[in-house]
Amino acid sequence: MILDRAAPRGLASPSPLPHDRRDIGRRPGQGLISREHLDAIAIWSRDLTDEERERARRGIIERNYAKGSYICHRGDRLDYWAAVVTGLVRLGAMSAEGKTVTLAGLGPTDWFGEGSMIKDEPRKYDLYALRDTRLAMMDRKTFNWLFETSVGFNRYLVRQFNERLGQFIGQVEKDRMLGPMGRMARALIQLATPSLSATRAGPIDITQEELGLLAGISRQAANKALRDLEARGLIRVEHSGVAIVDREKLAGFEEE
Repeated sequence: MILDRAAPRGLASPSPLPHDRRDIGRRPGQGLISREHLDAIAIWSRDLTDEERERARRGIIERNYAKGSYICHRGDRLDYWAAVVTGLVRLGAMSAEGKTVTLAGLGPTDWFGEGSMIKDEPRKYDLYALRDTRLAMMDRKTFNWLFETSVGFNRYLVRQFNERLGQFIGQVEKDRMLGPMGRMARALIQLATPSLSATRAGPIDITQEELGLLAGISRQAANKALRDLEARGLIRVEHSGVAIVDREKLAGFEEE
């Protein structure tokens, strides 16, 4: 877990952006996302049968959330399995004193919340949008049908659980000992993990301020950490974001 210095600004609004149900990522006049759109946002759809893919796309809507708004608070029920279509979501928690703990940063094509769906329980974390964000949201009935029916879907969930478990074990083990550069390395690797989402080509589209929030460090410390990692040949800071040059070394980075 990453203990941040203070709660980020601008997170007071609990409401999503107003959205017209004719404009939530669906084909005009049909009310359903297309198969092509499903394949673009869900790597797991490639392992489904035609019947399962059709059932999946019929159970998904899309919703917009403004930058700085909460998608849900800890203790809320969110009866959807969701993915980021565009934008950036921070998964974490906040103490009574206003301190926040970042558990994960979620970028485009990252699916989340399967544990809460399977256990049918309220969320144990806060979800809020670090930038204007569009979510794909699968309803509980569809999720449960796929969970009970689809071998391909369950194989994906097993890989998802295994990857998430490895990430969180690594966080608990290392984040208590890591400085700003190590925290930055872990934040970048988490955002670029290909086994949890569709393959992402090119640099990670993210600002230094957003990376600082995910890593639990100030913007100034984030800037220095990025430059230090770049000097070591592990990443490349570009105008459009951050490109990972050596994934293996970045994943195993240990500060001297």
